[in-house]
Amino acid sequence: MRPVVAWHMGWAIAMAVLATAVVMLRPALDAGVVIAALIAVLPGVGGLWLMARDGWAERALVLGGWSLAAVAVAALSGGMTGSLAGLAIMPFAAGIMLGELRLAQAGAVGTALAVLVGLVSVWLGGPAQADWVLAAAVALLSALALATAITLTWGPRERALGVVGDSLNRVETLLAGQPGLMLVLSPSGGVLAAYGTAPPAIDVEALFDQGLIAAVHAPDRGELLAALARAEAGQEAQVSFAPRQALDRRVTLVLRRLDGDGETVRLVGQAFDGTPQFARESGLETARAEAEAQNAGKSRFLANMSHELRTPLNAVIGFSDIMRQRIFGPLPDRYAGYADSIHEAGGHLLDLINDVLDVSKIEAERYELAIERFDARETVSAAIALIRVAATDKGVDLRSVLPTEALTVDADKRALKQIALNLLSNAIKFTPAEGSVTVTLEAIGPYLELVVSDTGVGIAPEDLRRLGRPFEQAGAAEQKAQGTGLGLSLVRSLAELHGGRMNIDSTLGEGAAVTVRLPVVTLAKPAVPEGGAEIIELRPAGN
Repeated sequence: MRPVVAWHMGWAIAMAVLATAVVMLRPALDAGVVIAALIAVLPGVGGLWLMARDGWAERALVLGGWSLAAVAVAALSGGMTGSLAGLAIMPFAAGIMLGELRLAQAGAVGTALAVLVGLVSVWLGGPAQADWVLAAAVALLSALALATAITLTWGPRERALGVVGDSLNRVETLLAGQPGLMLVLSPSGGVLAAYGTAPPAIDVEALFDQGLIAAVHAPDRGELLAALARAEAGQEAQVSFAPRQALDRRVTLVLRRLDGDGETVRLVGQAFDGTPQFARESGLETARAEAEAQNAGKSRFLANMSHELRTPLNAVIGFSDIMRQRIFGPLPDRYAGYADSIHEAGGHLLDLINDVLDVSKIEAERYELAIERFDARETVSAAIALIRVAATDKGVDLRSVLPTEALTVDADKRALKQIALNLLSNAIKFTPAEGSVTVTLEAIGPYLELVVSDTGVGIAPEDLRRLGRPFEQAGAAEQKAQGTGLGLSLVRSLAELHGGRMNIDSTLGEGAAVTVRLPVVTLAKPAVPEGGAEIIELRPAGN
């Protein structure tokens, strides 16, 4: 049973017993007093209605009953000098017991109204002859009811407030003991509250007096203001700044908007010492700059060495070619074989040096494309012609699938030929005798697609991720000995310089297919109809 119902039931029983005692022990008592005592029972009985329906409206009706009963009792029992004057306090006691501030205030109004009616009754009829025993009993009963209402109503509230207070203390203790500094801020950077441990060089007292902006090194204030604006707009923001009192340190601040019921915007921020992270990032940045400088130096060294080596190597190749052609007379067979070997080794070394030079130029961002308009079939056909002899000598079937019509592109002719040569050379190099290599060239919308597929040894899945980087090779040691790992790297780089890409699809032991797609195809505009475009007159509907 709810306390409010039990309180009303107790009052009804107590008043019923008192009314019965009055009738039995005071038969000569004025009839108005007896009727008033019986009326005082009714609000307690009415409160039992809250067992069936309980809400603010129902409690207000019950309180209204208490006020009417108090007014009636004051009018019938001789007013404030009568035997039942103590019942005037009951509307206020009932308002407290009903549990809401508005009802308690309304009960106080009901009590005041009952007192006023009692005073008017005395003024009109004169002072009443009170039964002091009954008056004392009623006063005692009313005081007991008021005390019970206060106890039943405020006791749970005090316990709840105690629990809330304990929880609040625990939360404040937790916030005060956290390793970072939690700040409640206004959008302009004013500090409203602070909890936790402040990072070094941050004075919390100064934050309250001067605000967060004043504690930040001047060049970093712009970024902090931008972060505050982002957080005010509802975005999570993070900023790192140097404290004004210690420029060698860093503080990291994470901000977000604190949404509440009020219209005032508040921000919550978590500040912690970012100096170790700043030191790590600075170290990484320094290491990255040193690595880039070393890499650039390597690229310049390779480019310079390639130029220095290519000049005498061209002379070696030229003189060996003169010896091979017997321009100045016959040679013994043994020396003729040496000349062939020198010419072949020199050509291979020159190709390697050219690849190194191109890769170095690309890495140094000094490679410039010579864009021109040409038929891609002619360039790829020239590359096929150059590599066909090597394919025939090895016993590899070289096939080509080229368009029947001109395939016009805007690209670097030398780069496209280099791409085709490198792909064909790799395919033939790793395809055994009686295997096949197929070259396919076609236009797909604005893209030129060159596919070189073979039935060679294939590439393992773990090697696919590495290919395309300089000096990376796949396969066993005997396969790696056949190249330098620059061919595919150069293909990938030249394709990316054109805005394209290179893809490799392979199955170990079955072959590989390398696809290069470049956005270089020249799209033909539709021809203008003979005689010009036809003009069609638009007529309104119904004409």
